[in-house]
Amino acid sequence: MSLGLYMDVHVPLSITRGHRRRGVDVVTAQDDQTTRFPDSDLLERATELGRLLFSQDEDLLAEAVLRQRNGKAFATVIFARQLDLSIGRCIADLEALAKAAGSGDAQGQIIFL
Repeated sequence: MSLGLYMDVHVPLSITRGHRRRGVDVVTAQDDQTTRFPDSDLLERATELGRLLFSQDEDLLAEAVLRQRNGKAFATVIFARQLDLSIGRCIADLEALAKAAGSGDAQGQIIFL
């Protein structure tokens, strides 16, 4: 089973396009018209949709850490610093995570690429 990805507004379009070419189910904040949502609302939206949230925004990462510490449910966040991975590596790693993930993996985790 695979899980869909939810791309936050900071994710480069080339990463989203790479996933779509590989058949990964992707929704972006732009597609969902949530580009102006604060991080807390964006995390709520990904949670509602049951998707893994990919972000390169450290503020969103901080929101996920806060929720994890407080025991509050949230969509699993996959985080990568913008300059730490090539676009190709980012696409490959995210694709592997999305395709290997089961429904239990969609909640409450923080994964660093």
